[in-house]
Amino acid sequence: MSENLKTIKELADELSVTKQNIQYHYQRLPKELQLKSSNGSNLINSKAEKIILGKVESSSKSNTKDQQISSKENFEDEKLDNPFINRLIKEVEYLKIDKDKIISTKDQQIEKLTNLLDQQQRLALQDKKLLEEYKSEINELKALKMPQEDKKEKDKKENQSQEEVQTLKKQMEALNDKIKGQEQANNQSSKKWYQFWK
Repeated sequence: MSENLKTIKELADELSVTKQNIQYHYQRLPKELQLKSSNGSNLINSKAEKIILGKVESSSKSNTKDQQISSKENFEDEKLDNPFINRLIKEVEYLKIDKDKIISTKDQQIEKLTNLLDQQQRLALQDKKLLEEYKSEINELKALKMPQEDKKEKDKKENQSQEEVQTLKKQMEALNDKIKGQEQANNQSSKKWYQFWK
């Protein structure tokens, strides 16, 4: 191994932090960066050292520009070296793109539904206006027909009243004929009695 490997204690002494702090960050490294020596002790290569250095610096809450740049570099190094992180980043980017497509599709669907609703409301308003026009036309036609119907009804009533008058006249004539017939019968009977006494 031509690479410069360090133990946890050596890195802790170099960074002036506790061995437990370095051990904590070491355990959270990707598995391919966790190296072991032949006797079983933990070893740290340069990539792992950069990552741990970034974590230690960020946990110390020193907000200098150099530390921010180094933590970004460490994250970029970690991101490029870790296939799991790379896959997660790709999935997140895909989901962002997919989310944007879904949102734009939903926006288009909402716009179409809004247009359809607007058209439906216009058609309903047109139908209402047409119905009102038809009703007014029907009322006008009824008004025109009513005098004719009234005239027909008047003619019918006049015909009926004339017929009733004629039937009443006939009945009166029949009664007059009966009365005359009875008067004649009475006159004849009175003559008979009169002749009998003579």
